[in-house]
Amino acid sequence: MTINIKESNNIPPLKRYRSKSMSNSVAYTSLLLIELILLVIKFIYTTIESIVRLFLPPLEKSLVDEIVLITGAGHGIGRELAILFAKQNAIIICWDLDEKGNAETEQMLKIKGYKRIYKYKVDVSNRQEVLDAANLVKQQVGNVTVLVNNAGIMPCRPMFLQSHETIEKIFNVNVLAHFWALEAFLPSMIENNHGHVIALSSMCGVIGLPNVVPYCASKFAVRGLMEALYEELRVGDTKNKKSEIKFTTVYPIMVNTGLVKKPRNRFPFLLDMQAPEKVANIIVKSMRRNYKEVSIPWMLMPLDRISRLLPGKFIQNVKDFIDTGLDPHTDEF
Repeated sequence: MTINIKESNNIPPLKRYRSKSMSNSVAYTSLLLIELILLVIKFIYTTIESIVRLFLPPLEKSLVDEIVLITGAGHGIGRELAILFAKQNAIIICWDLDEKGNAETEQMLKIKGYKRIYKYKVDVSNRQEVLDAANLVKQQVGNVTVLVNNAGIMPCRPMFLQSHETIEKIFNVNVLAHFWALEAFLPSMIENNHGHVIALSSMCGVIGLPNVVPYCASKFAVRGLMEALYEELRVGDTKNKKSEIKFTTVYPIMVNTGLVKKPRNRFPFLLDMQAPEKVANIIVKSMRRNYKEVSIPWMLMPLDRISRLLPGKFIQNVKDFIDTGLDPHTDEF
């Protein structure tokens, strides 16, 4: 076998040694570079858009004839939300285990002239009860288009004074109830590609506090649930079309609903106890503007994100200086 060395030497060096895999590698690198450039452009665009939105917020969408279901509607934030949604000419469905409080909410709304009000006694921690009540709602009212997972409990005592029964109840009401309500109402939203889910988390779902360890864990879980569910619908749509279902997660600081009995606040003018009416008003406005997250007061979430970049020990010093938190409810011991 003879080799024509002269002919071989006439082949350009680059062509002689570049394999097919190298060619593919160059093409991949070029595409990756283009994607990175596009990513930088998107970063600039979204940053400018966010700054503009601070001064020119989105228009508030109409809620006329939307079917709004609120858990924990018998008092506090839930009751105030029912009033505000009714003012927007929505159909209101009140769920609560407290029949008396739920009836009072219904009566208040009817006195104000709102007729399309429906109330149901529901233990939201009981999956079968939620599914049965949901079937009644579908038969008597229609498909829920706005779901407000608001019901929650907050026993306040040190970790090792919380019984296992109490911890289970906290998670059943504060977390699992969200899953059962979503199981009941989210499929019809997906089918119609229309709906909005609001979940009440807490700043205790962002920053851990003493005396409410199980409560903090449950609110961190709500935050994770909403973020993951949003992503699942955003990237996993089986119908190959953009999901129009919106999500809003709310992170209030201490709210005067009766759950917080012994607040500790060194600087009330900065982090004062919030009135349910004020919190509900912010929630409805944020929902109508399709905000994905909102903290109350608004600056708490941005401050938390900035603080995560600082040394941990310094942040602990800041927490000690601010001295805001929850003292144990001694009557529960």
